Amino acid sequence: MNAVRSGRVGYAPGVYDMFHIGHLNILRNSRLSCDYLIAGVVSDEMSLRAKGKAPVVPLAERLEIVSSIRFVDEAVEEDVRSKLEMWQRLRFDVIIKGDDWRGTEKGDRLERDFAPLGVEVCYLPYTVHTSSTLLRQALNLQIAARDAAI
Repeated sequence: MNAVRSGRVGYAPGVYDMFHIGHLNILRNSRLSCDYLIAGVVSDEMSLRAKGKAPVVPLAERLEIVSSIRFVDEAVEEDVRSKLEMWQRLRFDVIIKGDDWRGTEKGDRLERDFAPLGVEVCYLPYTVHTSSTLLRQALNLQIAARDAAI
């Protein structure tokens, strides 16, 4: 997309694996916090390092899916550990995370790191009834049931 950046720039990082309604909600609501929205799609390697498992959907496909969402102005690969490194590349004004980060060690660190830069940390409601982890578990159960029937 790469629209002209103007106004308040938001950054919404995530793995965005097995794209679902929770992802759509976070991107839709993120757009309300900024004029230009960049979605950071976490690389396969960084996801494996952070979560101990690789995404089901490859990075190139996740980038294509996320960049096609109308609320997203730009989708970029997040291939570094530090959100501060992404800020150095992108110079966003607000970073958006699910409210499951609020009050956690990671959320507190994010707030401490970005406060001196004037970057706001915005927490949005996390969609608890759907997640890539739940979808992965349901898929694994289906596969196990199929394999047991064979």
